[in-house]
Amino acid sequence: MAIFAKLDENNVVKTVVVVGDDIPTVAGPLGDNDMHVDGETWCVNFFKGGTWKQTSIDNNFRKQYAAIGGTYDPAKDKFIQIPPGASWSLDSNDDWQPPIAYPPPSATMIDEDTFWVIEDWDESAYQADNTKGWKASKSNDSANPPTMYDWNGSSWVAV
Repeated sequence: MAIFAKLDENNVVKTVVVVGDDIPTVAGPLGDNDMHVDGETWCVNFFKGGTWKQTSIDNNFRKQYAAIGGTYDPAKDKFIQIPPGASWSLDSNDDWQPPIAYPPPSATMIDEDTFWVIEDWDESAYQADNTKGWKASKSNDSANPPTMYDWNGSSWVAV
């Protein structure tokens, strides 16, 4: 199946649809001709307008799969994901990088039986204190709710 993203006037992905590989192109079936302009034209005609770009669920072209709310960069011909937080920045590969590096693997294990479970990036925690951002709990914490910890760039600190 071929997958297409509908873009708004600012190149923000609004919709992602799947169409058949058998859509004809001048070079043969769409399934054999990724990113063929005839696929985009088919979408414009079938969906009665809009700007369409093909995307790949396997990230085989246009960098990565188009996410609703993400953007398409026409100059680079690639999709850019939604930033996980306002404080993140794009690197030279167009990947979002956090202001505090993700904890290294060695920081995720306390001992043989206890691991940190990294929850996610917390933008509001970072905005309140730029030494915080990553949240975690211990895998063997039986408290309800579990104790949460912040990664400060070098160690986990209980909240």
